[in-house]
Amino acid sequence: MTSISGLPPAIDPDLSACHAEPIRVPGAIQPHGRLLVLDPFSLHPVAQSDNWPTQALDAALARLANGTPRVLKPDAPPISLGVWGLGYERWDVSAHRTERHLLVEFEPAFPSDGNEAPIYSLTRIFLPRLQDAGSIEQLAHLAAAEMKRLSGFGRCLVYRFDEAGHGEVLAEDLDPGYDSYAGHHFPADDIPQQARALYLLNHFRLIADANYAPVPLRIDGHRLAPADIDLSQAQLRSVSPIHLEYMRNMGTLSSMSVSIVIEGRLWGLVSCHDHAPRVLGVSTRLACEHLGQLLALQIQSKQATLQVAERLGLRQLTLDIVSHLSESDGTLSLLAKEPALLRFARATGAAVVRDDEVWSLGEVPPEQDIKNLANWVEGLGVEVFHSHQLAQSYAPAQGFQDVAAGVLAVSISQVHRHLILWFRPEIVKTVTWAGNPRKNLVAPDGRIHPRLSFKSWQEQIRGASLPWSDAEVGVAGDLRQALIGIVLRRAEEFAEVAHELARVNKELEAFSYTVSHDLRAPMRHIAGYVDLVVDFEKKALSERALRYLGNVKDAAAYAGQLVDALLDFSRMGRAALKQRNVDMQVLVQDMVRELARELARQEPGRQVQWALDDSYPELFGDPLLVQMATRNFLSNALKYSRGRDPTHIAVRAVRTPQGDGIEVEDNGVGFSMEYADKLFGVFQRLHHAEDFEGTGIGLAIVKRIIERHGGTVWARGEPDQGARFGFTLPRMAPGAAARATPASPPTPTPSPGAPDA
Repeated sequence: MTSISGLPPAIDPDLSACHAEPIRVPGAIQPHGRLLVLDPFSLHPVAQSDNWPTQALDAALARLANGTPRVLKPDAPPISLGVWGLGYERWDVSAHRTERHLLVEFEPAFPSDGNEAPIYSLTRIFLPRLQDAGSIEQLAHLAAAEMKRLSGFGRCLVYRFDEAGHGEVLAEDLDPGYDSYAGHHFPADDIPQQARALYLLNHFRLIADANYAPVPLRIDGHRLAPADIDLSQAQLRSVSPIHLEYMRNMGTLSSMSVSIVIEGRLWGLVSCHDHAPRVLGVSTRLACEHLGQLLALQIQSKQATLQVAERLGLRQLTLDIVSHLSESDGTLSLLAKEPALLRFARATGAAVVRDDEVWSLGEVPPEQDIKNLANWVEGLGVEVFHSHQLAQSYAPAQGFQDVAAGVLAVSISQVHRHLILWFRPEIVKTVTWAGNPRKNLVAPDGRIHPRLSFKSWQEQIRGASLPWSDAEVGVAGDLRQALIGIVLRRAEEFAEVAHELARVNKELEAFSYTVSHDLRAPMRHIAGYVDLVVDFEKKALSERALRYLGNVKDAAAYAGQLVDALLDFSRMGRAALKQRNVDMQVLVQDMVRELARELARQEPGRQVQWALDDSYPELFGDPLLVQMATRNFLSNALKYSRGRDPTHIAVRAVRTPQGDGIEVEDNGVGFSMEYADKLFGVFQRLHHAEDFEGTGIGLAIVKRIIERHGGTVWARGEPDQGARFGFTLPRMAPGAAARATPASPPTPTPSPGAPDA
């Protein structure tokens, strides 16, 4: 059968009771052995399994009273007490301690036991074969064959657990008549969480007969129940009846499991099955445990070798990336031009995000989706984030799983949104389960029954990419640290450059001020001497000479205006701000009246229609400078709308979360937005000087005024459709409210020439 699923099967709600079953304290043992429970200090019997003959029990207690070591520590591994003869029976005896009790187990001693042949053959013959294996899969095949040979079971499987706890069969060895599970998966619910914890504590488990009747523990006059005795490390511990039914449904009457534990984690299991009951001798059991340890060591070694090789390759790519970036200006956006960035994480796409800018490489989600994802990752507050099933934790990812079902992200800054993201596409995976993992049955009495069939059942898993390896995640963190180092080094270099630029700029301002100041007198002298020549020699001069002298005077006057403008511009960076509250309602109305009077004198008959708002915000700034900026906008609106009949000029109030201000709109010649950035530069003109007079410094002065206040200035326009110029200033700081003195703006005074752009 085949099913399609978005994710691997979750825990079956009907099996939730299995995860709470008290399997450590079943109060019973398997019937092929016997158990004594003693007080660890007095060695008096506390309980025993209910299958002891009286004579054998007395003999065992007498021998224990004479020779049982009292130095066993709680939860230490069991120790062997040797082979004991009790009547006509021979028993392999072992003991271990819990916090409250001393447990002594008696298992049948086999005639072949008592020698070290199984472990010796493992060390001398099998270990070199394991060491020669080239992969984990080869190790698993060797281990399956050897474990089957040692134990005599009909089928042996080696499987590992994934992150969700599902088991994947890596290798098997089986006799004719046994179903093959090679390549199959077993759902995580087959092994409840408390059973996994026991596999970490006790690495060997044998169930000799799935049809056994549990032998209860009998308490000898003590105030405790059988369930108070911890059998976690007991080899004879009785198991869950649900698991016994699971075995019978699988056609298995005996089973053996050996844990594969790597770095304290249950990596996998070696699981053996037989169609008939089977009991193992202690020496064989020890050999199987030893094989499991050898296999775990070899797997750990192979994994470590592969990780080291992978890390070395990734670090070489990291060095290449960092080297290329170091040789450039250090801008991280250049990473999007590095093909090595994709090879670094075996990704099909990558993106560099800096605030609202995105640079990408390869196959990536739409830009807005990348920004939204970057916002979400940044909100997690982690340095490195990775997921191969992104939609599980970030639902919007369902819309772009074809290119980014998995993501690896590193955050370069904890202050700004600055991230690098790698993407992997969805890989639709077909998983073959050993039976439908969801078909567990609940009887009318509420009892849970495991699935009846273990026939192959296929399922398509969607929404997942190739997982990110530990090496990839680790080296991504190393790359993050290297990039932070580059950014910090560049920041130091930029700070040095900024300091030097500030020094040079201060010198240039001083030079500009000095030159402008010193040029004012010569310009006035030139204009004055031209006037004297014309006054005294007018009759002697020809018409052409007078025209030439007029041109000289106009040029001197223009140069004087230019010098005055340069002086104003240089003062903007030198004079201290005298900030206070500025009543823009009064300032705008007074300024409009003053400009209307000037216009009536200079251009009589020109029609100008002013549109003013009913109210304007109160600004916090230097009154003289705010007046200068406002006058410049209004004068420019009049100048560049000359020729429109009538001229329309609107002065609007602007209120934003960042601050307040005004915007001036006209119906003049306008401009193309591609030149908007040039408007506020010194000596930048978009129109011929013959058409519109001016020095080209006015808007540069406005920009410097507004920026010194910490505000924002803007310009928007369209050719022959008019223009809009505006500014906002930050509101008064809370602590400055009491210190500020409300003031009306100064009375507007006519400037020598109309302010201009």
